[in-house]
Amino acid sequence: MNAPNTAPIGRIIETDADVEQGMAWLAQRCPRMAHAYTLTGPLPLRRKPDGFAELLSAIVGQQVSVASAHAIWGRMSDAGLTTPQSCAAATEDQLRALGLSRQKIRYTFELARADIDFDALRTAPNADVIKTLVAVPGIGPWTAEVYAMFSLGRADVFASGDLALQEAARSLYDLPDRPKEAAFRKMAEDWSPWRSVAARLLWAYYAYLKNKEGIS
Repeated sequence: MNAPNTAPIGRIIETDADVEQGMAWLAQRCPRMAHAYTLTGPLPLRRKPDGFAELLSAIVGQQVSVASAHAIWGRMSDAGLTTPQSCAAATEDQLRALGLSRQKIRYTFELARADIDFDALRTAPNADVIKTLVAVPGIGPWTAEVYAMFSLGRADVFASGDLALQEAARSLYDLPDRPKEAAFRKMAEDWSPWRSVAARLLWAYYAYLKNKEGIS
């Protein structure tokens, strides 16, 4: 499955300095983001590897605790089941014994057989990256957007369906309710070309709010 390179990919976030540049731009443009930044402090880079294993790990981690996800992924790594070839050749019984549910076993096989050209994704436009990934059962928009943000370093991607981002925006901008996904996507257009940094800030601000609640 190839992702054609038909448009510029925009900025790539590689270093903490890139995140700081984006945050400076956002703070200058939006006083509320500037205020949030005084509360959160420096934002994390959060770069991750790209490729099959990263996406498979995301599937393994769906709807289970962080501890359970780490344990299952550790067993899969020990068994050498982190490549398309090894997963495609595995049996359902093998995967079940490692802790995967029947649904995740199907998703594992689907991803292994999807023939994604991960090298091509590195230079594909954001829309093509998302389209390529969500075509695979088990990979929804959120997983695809997070992969684009953190595995490919795209600076202008935003996960508008993320509940934590929605709640952070509701609080920061004094909204009556969490913004719906479509409205939130429209709202985030003001943060382009640094929407991925805006997401980092809102996630950090959400964590600040949760910590504050825990103290009070």
